[in-house]
Amino acid sequence: MTAELIDLTPYGGVEADAAWRDEVRALARERDAVLLAHNYQLPEIQDIADFTGDSLALSRIAAQSDASTIVFCGVHFMAETAKILSPEKTVLIPDERAGCSLADSITGAQLREWKAEHPGAVVVSYVNTTAEVKAETDICCTSSNAVDVVRSIPADREVLFLPDQFLGAHVKRETGRENLHIWAGECHVHAGINGPELAERAAADPDADLFIHPECGCATSALYLAGEGIVPSAQVKILSTGDMVTQAKATNAKSVLVATEIGMLHQLRKAAPGIEFRAVNDRASCRYMKMITPAALLRALREGRDEVHVDLDTAARARGAVQRMIEIGQPGGGE
Repeated sequence: MTAELIDLTPYGGVEADAAWRDEVRALARERDAVLLAHNYQLPEIQDIADFTGDSLALSRIAAQSDASTIVFCGVHFMAETAKILSPEKTVLIPDERAGCSLADSITGAQLREWKAEHPGAVVVSYVNTTAEVKAETDICCTSSNAVDVVRSIPADREVLFLPDQFLGAHVKRETGRENLHIWAGECHVHAGINGPELAERAAADPDADLFIHPECGCATSALYLAGEGIVPSAQVKILSTGDMVTQAKATNAKSVLVATEIGMLHQLRKAAPGIEFRAVNDRASCRYMKMITPAALLRALREGRDEVHVDLDTAARARGAVQRMIEIGQPGGGE
């Protein structure tokens, strides 16, 4: 079903005040629930969570938690990944309508057809995919370890990389691999952060570090700016969301231009309050991420809604793709 046919009006009418916070924490205790929030969530959702981070890191935290219920404040594929890694636990997403344009850019049927056109190819899927697609995958990857995953595959094997074309281009550039085929998918938010916009912001603040997510349409432009000496190469950093937090604590820069979804600024400012973090595109807000409102979270905890299910066979096959990724090397960040 397309987004145009679904009412995507977020649940509202609840203020994130002290009473809300007290009720959320009390209900979480009653449900034996751990609250997880992705870096792109609303600040009040990030602040109430037990853990905030990227999707794969959060799913792994959930799997290690003693809690019997996982409340995943993110988009649907993230909650599915948590269910894949914790099949015995109850997984709730505060609003099951919270989808993802990138995950929706390829279906299981489309991947099966693509595989049939390239028999023997190794399928590498970004974790930003549905359970159905992961089940058709040989090895998953994150934006942090995508290059290492592809390098681990014998050079004479074709590779099908999906679904993000910008991350795929980054991997092809880093590996120099000619037998890497890239699916033409994209995150509509990241794709909208463009090169001219980045160049303009960088010119206005030449001393700023550039934190660029590899899903962004401007990633190639960032490397061009570095290659041409317009921006010192040491200031250009292609980073996953998890790695952005790590780098924020390590940089000596006084200001940082950030090319990713704007929710990330909240965690960066908390990690390094003495640095000025500014969005390359301050309109880069994911409407799906922002559907997880204070009212939606309260609804999930009060009513046990919306529960995420993945059939056992699909989950088992998808889990194998994630585990093979982890065997290659611990991923630094989910996306």
